[in-house]
Amino acid sequence: MTGPSDVPLKVALLGCGTVGSAVLRLLSEQAADLTARIGRPVEVAGVAVRRPDRHPDVPAELLTTDAHALVRRPDVDRVVEVLGGIEPARSLLLAAMAAGKSVVSANKALLADDGVALHTAAADAGVDLYYEAAVAGAIPLLRPLRESLAGDQLRRVVGIVNGTTNYILSSMVETGAGFGEALAEATEAGYAEADPTADVDGFDAAAKAAILASLAFHSAVHASDVYREGISAVSATDVARAAEIGCTVKLLAICERVPGANGAGDSIAVRVHPAMIPTSHPLAAVNGAFNAVFVEAEAAGQLMFYGQGAGGGPTASAVLGDLVAVARNRVAGVAGPNATGYAALPTRPMAETPTRYHVSLDVADKPGVLATVAQEFAAQGVSIATVRQDGHGDAATLVIVTHQAPDAALAATVERLRGMAAVRGVTSVLRVEGLT
Repeated sequence: MTGPSDVPLKVALLGCGTVGSAVLRLLSEQAADLTARIGRPVEVAGVAVRRPDRHPDVPAELLTTDAHALVRRPDVDRVVEVLGGIEPARSLLLAAMAAGKSVVSANKALLADDGVALHTAAADAGVDLYYEAAVAGAIPLLRPLRESLAGDQLRRVVGIVNGTTNYILSSMVETGAGFGEALAEATEAGYAEADPTADVDGFDAAAKAAILASLAFHSAVHASDVYREGISAVSATDVARAAEIGCTVKLLAICERVPGANGAGDSIAVRVHPAMIPTSHPLAAVNGAFNAVFVEAEAAGQLMFYGQGAGGGPTASAVLGDLVAVARNRVAGVAGPNATGYAALPTRPMAETPTRYHVSLDVADKPGVLATVAQEFAAQGVSIATVRQDGHGDAATLVIVTHQAPDAALAATVERLRGMAAVRGVTSVLRVEGLT
């Protein structure tokens, strides 16, 4: 143990919004328990904010607008960052680690954008970098991937990691509403921001997928490596079609280790997009604003992590869990395990990733149309699993589900279908994930 047991460990808090204020509250309410768990008391040394007048509940002597000075203070032992965004968060965390201070962050955008540099800085300085709260709120997920499953090889990590989109899609399933109506409901209920772009267009989930893939496969994966598609094009008809084949629609973050063929090395496929999944799969039962992540490992088999994925309290719980871990390491005079990038697996382009499609076509109801459509699939090397015709005359619809094929071949097929005289319109295209 380093230092007397009654000397407090001092924490600098960067940001005091919804999560930061919850962290402050829990540090105060659980002070005695945290002291017992860590072996030394924890005190807040300062809170960096842009506008101190907006935080009347925080003692004035703790508030500062000089975040850079705060993270460099000699009496600060640990830094907790809940600012969000890339700058000034990146500069502040690098400065803190260079000064020998371990860091706890909830910043998914920063970790997805510059995780390699941050991990390198932490390793060079011999300090900890923990960020459990960056992906799934209160759900203990990253530490199990980094530590509990360190002796196993992971094959796949599939998750519902954005509560806003899951709330919207759940509402569409339950009420039959369209996307616009469900988004309005989510906004009114406080589950969607005034500008929901980061959520509904998949940016939030893509950042989290990059973090998950990096940890799961010991390789550097950036947000720019993640294929991204949001949910704004998902219609009530899509949801109804999914139900007809025993599926539901979810926005999934999918991270897969893809075995190499013909002597080639393995690669990683990382993608975020809406997909139909069987209602029998555990992820299908995850509704509302909840998150869940399904992990498949060689030895451990299938594991699922479920819980509150956002909100001040749940996120603060994950932050404090990390703070306890790094504080214990400080008391013991050690640093925890760092993420490893030894595998250095390349990311596979989406065009080469095998997927399945569910395609709905508005077609002319006349002899030979099905054969003509099927020929177009065959010409692109795409095998049809099932086909069904609904309606007749001007209301004729073909519903086709494919077998797996490279995503580029499926996209090319859909593009060719759009130009066919017998096809009045491609009304819906969604990927289908069996999750087996």
